[in-house]
Amino acid sequence: MNNQEKHTGRVQQTAIYLGKLLRMFIYQSDWKVLPMGALIAGLVTFVVGANLFVTQEGTLTGCFAMVCICIWNGFFNSIQSVCREREIVKREHRAGLHMSSYIAAHMIYQMLLCIAQVAVTLVILRTAGVRLPQEGTVFAHGVVDVATTLLLITYAADMMSLMVSSIVRDPTKAMTAMPFLLIFQLVFSGGFFQLSGFSEKITVLTISKWGLNSMCAIGRYNELPMVTLWNTLLKFQDLEIYGIRPVADAVRKVYEDNLMDDFNLWAGTYNQNSLFVSAQENVLACWGAMIILAALFAVISVIALEFIDRDRR
Repeated sequence: MNNQEKHTGRVQQTAIYLGKLLRMFIYQSDWKVLPMGALIAGLVTFVVGANLFVTQEGTLTGCFAMVCICIWNGFFNSIQSVCREREIVKREHRAGLHMSSYIAAHMIYQMLLCIAQVAVTLVILRTAGVRLPQEGTVFAHGVVDVATTLLLITYAADMMSLMVSSIVRDPTKAMTAMPFLLIFQLVFSGGFFQLSGFSEKITVLTISKWGLNSMCAIGRYNELPMVTLWNTLLKFQDLEIYGIRPVADAVRKVYEDNLMDDFNLWAGTYNQNSLFVSAQENVLACWGAMIILAALFAVISVIALEFIDRDRR
């Protein structure tokens, strides 16, 4: 930082570093995160996209996969962004750099990057023929609700990664920490593993919990059919007890009366989840939690970098 920049205010410093980050996006190939994220989204959509927002099982699995994509993208966006230039940041801090300006520039840049990633993901979903919710829970259109949720998940994960990058002292340690953070998010999402006691309380600190809850609420999980029970009955329809095949008789009756859709909807009413209630206040609460987490990570990043001069290694 030169002598003229040394005494500039926080707003000017934020603009200077934002310009630097935008140049790095172009000239240092930081744009590669976009095609990489598109590839991951395409692979996941190919596997789980057919039943997303169609059945309860498909929605839970698909939404969980989408949350994983967003968290993965967010982590990769900024896991090395600070630690790779730690020595430069240290020198410029001694010359008058405000760490709040430095992190603010990263926050703005990462938000723009997250918006681009979400746009790419939505294009892939549309191209793959995924049926997104038509009616929104917060906004008028479901696609806006989905886009907002994906953006908040990605951005919160991005800010968590930025925090780690601000704390650790080299890129190797940052990349080592990332898999553990990802596993923590997946295990404590509350979507697939039965958690209780203290482990259940930990979920409130995870981005994945709030992201999964909001996605399932927007996708109207509780109003969708559940097909697991019907598929299980089909597997056991040849079961014979004392010369009687009760399951086969029940399956035949459902087929004869054309009640399969009604049966799956009925089964879905017994598999509802109170966390996935499609209500505006529920979705807004999830969005608010992710915004708070993102802000908390950013504040910790600033605090961690304020002590960068004490780094003697």
